[in-house]
Amino acid sequence: MLFYIAGVLIVAIGVLLSIVLHETGHFIPAKLFKVRVGQFMVGFGKTLWSRKSHGTEFGIKALPLGGYISMAGMYPPMKPGGKAQTASAGFFQTLVQDARQSSADTILPGQEDNVFYKLPIWKRIIIMLGGPLMNLVIAIVLFAVVLCVFGTGVNTATVSSVSQCVLPATSTRTTCPAGYTPSPAAAAGFKTGDKILSLNGTTVTSWDQATAIIQRSANKTLTAVVERDGADITLTATPQLSVRDELDANGQVVKDAAGNAVTHNVGFIGIAPTIQVEQLPLTAVLPSVWTQTTAVAGVIINLPQRLVGVWNAAFSSAPRDATGPIGLVGVGRIAGQIATTSQATIGERFAGLLQVLASLNIALFVFNLVPLMPLDGGHILGALWEGLKRGFAKLFKRRDPGPVDTARVVPLTFAVVVVLGAMSLLLLYADIVKPVTLPN
Repeated sequence: MLFYIAGVLIVAIGVLLSIVLHETGHFIPAKLFKVRVGQFMVGFGKTLWSRKSHGTEFGIKALPLGGYISMAGMYPPMKPGGKAQTASAGFFQTLVQDARQSSADTILPGQEDNVFYKLPIWKRIIIMLGGPLMNLVIAIVLFAVVLCVFGTGVNTATVSSVSQCVLPATSTRTTCPAGYTPSPAAAAGFKTGDKILSLNGTTVTSWDQATAIIQRSANKTLTAVVERDGADITLTATPQLSVRDELDANGQVVKDAAGNAVTHNVGFIGIAPTIQVEQLPLTAVLPSVWTQTTAVAGVIINLPQRLVGVWNAAFSSAPRDATGPIGLVGVGRIAGQIATTSQATIGERFAGLLQVLASLNIALFVFNLVPLMPLDGGHILGALWEGLKRGFAKLFKRRDPGPVDTARVVPLTFAVVVVLGAMSLLLLYADIVKPVTLPN
């Protein structure tokens, strides 16, 4: 239990620091560009602690589910000639008016130029990109520590186990039935500990290379040279044909226009690799970060479908997709499981927790770039749209249209917040009743 609590606390503190650094990524360029920052807060709700320094109130709020900095003049004032809303205005119109008023209230007398909306477009983009890029930097550093210092499990060309028979994919048996047909590997004489040196004359240097050769050799004779007890032994196997689902870059099953899984034929012989922890070079860090980033992007692009899956799992007997979205409770549970894995050393457990934090920062990086307010990507899109309008006006020698009235999309911002809140509640419930668990 002590290790479980320690794992949860390590990840919780890591998430808190990631939030602080994300907001610091916004705060530093904002101050460099002379924008007044009234607040730097971690969390939402009631303020538990705060302290003012150099014109900024730094504090911690009751619900540590995010953070924010309050910059002066986030929304431009209403354009001259615009019609102010009356007391009888609708709910969404009132939201727009309140947003403009709240923005105006952050501008102090004599500091009318130290506001966000008056900055050049490129400076606004830098400020809003600062937070997500900070998460990306954190992820890169953590991945570098995990891969290059602690190392990671790599499939080697050494056989860890040999299947004695071939069982259907739907079978739940753990032993071979009477009168079974030996697997191709068992029939060929493969044994645990064999190191594959070559297949059909091709030198094998990795498990992935061996797998690729075996998969394309279905129903063909395959000559393997293995090292066993210091001697080279030649074995002959015929990979059996198997039908496998096609997977995309994110590990998801590819489906055709009719919604059916796309399959392909591969060969297999029934051997598994030995996993060995190896320290990887720095050149392996960025590809790993890219792989994780594209995987997270795939989840976000298919988020509505993924959330339907979470709903079905939470309110039925359907299984929970381990690669789908999870909430903070689920992350904490996984952290506790990693910390209590008896098969791993203390160092391997700590590396696992760092990898969880790295993955979370990748998720924060990608999610915050979604072009919807109140996310950072929404503000970046607003700045780019303003640049496009002003560029066209200058090209066609028209009057400068001025800043884009981003306050007009506050109703959409409200809707996004409601959806995010509902999503958080769904994930919270699913993490409690149908949690994602690590494989044994």
